[in-house]
Amino acid sequence: MGNTIRALVAFIPADRCQNYVVGDLREMPLDKMVDLSGTQLRRFPMHVCSFQELVKLYLSDNHLSSLPLELGQLQNLQILALDFNNFKALPQVVCTLKQLCILYLGNNKLCDLPNELSLLQNLRTLWVEANCLTQLPDVVCELRLLKTLHAGSNALRLLPGQLRRLRELRTIWLSGNLLTEFPPVLLHMPFLEVIDVDRNSIRYFPSLAHLPSLKLVIYDHNPCRNAPKVAKGVRRVGRWAEETPEPDRRKARRYALAEESQEAQALALAPTLAPTTS
Repeated sequence: MGNTIRALVAFIPADRCQNYVVGDLREMPLDKMVDLSGTQLRRFPMHVCSFQELVKLYLSDNHLSSLPLELGQLQNLQILALDFNNFKALPQVVCTLKQLCILYLGNNKLCDLPNELSLLQNLRTLWVEANCLTQLPDVVCELRLLKTLHAGSNALRLLPGQLRRLRELRTIWLSGNLLTEFPPVLLHMPFLEVIDVDRNSIRYFPSLAHLPSLKLVIYDHNPCRNAPKVAKGVRRVGRWAEETPEPDRRKARRYALAEESQEAQALALAPTLAPTTS
């Protein structure tokens, strides 16, 4: 019954109904985190913009398609979750939040990313999976501190050569795209630790044995004629892999989530970053 009431309330534009959904959130939380995930929001609750010390804001699984310019007041924000909403374009105000380290944009309707995203030079983790991307936006290659990129379940056919600029990138998730060959640029990224190209259309895999940092490569569900060669100790998940004839996607996912959990803990322990000057 509670979920039914929330769903009905979300259709009514009156502020008092929106307040019912949000609850009694009127003061800055002690943990500097606001989680409004799954609350059927169609409009962003403006009073949250007054929490200028906010560090984490979760708006996942709602019906949002826009954000107010006032969101730019949250200049201490480090984690922003906008996944599972109705965004067709990334609101420009997000690109003004220069302390962001983790940005979740998955499961929306994004066809591109604005050039202004390059202003987020503290970004370490970017999720853009399950959108409408036919190519990886060039602006991603300008996020010099990026460590983890989730771009699965799009319609990517290739990766830009500029991706090699991301010398901090450690994990890249490309499952469920339209790749017909292993992206050549990845062969020139020796710091990569995890490569996931599961569920694509790759027929041949080059050797990956020269990538010294590689720990895990997932290549299952491709019409490949061979398995990628890897250095000793590197785990392969896919056909002809010695250790696991069938992939364990849950373990791979836990690997990613564990990595990002460590990143979030590090953020919580780290001192507040100085505001970036333009």
